[in-house]
Amino acid sequence: MTPADVIAEVRRLISDTRTPQRYTDTVLLGFVNQALKRMAMGRPDLFLQLGDVSTTPNTTVQTMPADSIRLVEIFSVTGGNTITEVDREVFDQTYPGWRSEAAGTPVNFMRHVRNPNVYFLYPAPTAGVILTAEYAKVPTDYALGDTITAPIDAYFPTLVDGTVYLAESIDDEHVNSGRAKLFFESFTQGMGLSLGSRELTDNDDAGLDPRSIS
Repeated sequence: MTPADVIAEVRRLISDTRTPQRYTDTVLLGFVNQALKRMAMGRPDLFLQLGDVSTTPNTTVQTMPADSIRLVEIFSVTGGNTITEVDREVFDQTYPGWRSEAAGTPVNFMRHVRNPNVYFLYPAPTAGVILTAEYAKVPTDYALGDTITAPIDAYFPTLVDGTVYLAESIDDEHVNSGRAKLFFESFTQGMGLSLGSRELTDNDDAGLDPRSIS
């Protein structure tokens, strides 16, 4: 899907297909990009990226890239050993001097419980260490013809709902009529529905026993 696809459907829903149009493509494109960012904040799991993450040498405290919403997982040193997650509080208690060890190749990482974009490595990395990690990424600002890479196409109706909500919410007539609220509720419900479906598809104990289906 592209922003142009979304905008075409939005225009149909807000009855803005005839010339002169109430909203320019530029204005609606801004709404599409804003709706994507709202989706990313509400459902960062829909915007995951797996790739290389650079590290800052000679310090145990590390920061995720600027486009990161939150760290999800660190798997390994790229091209090297795996990295295991440990609990920082337990690590502090069992090995208080870990922060002052000489830099090397990290074997453990710890999350910062109050900052989702800060983490700790043990030992501190030497220069040039790259990690293979997964994180939720802030959506880029798309042009009209760009292919939207996240979320997947199944969320097209949800993105349309979010864009319609933004378009209608700036018009007092539609705020008073409840149309903006209607599309906002549909937008939030669309993001939440997939969470319920994951309970059925990802949890062995959540669904029906296949053997009971005839």
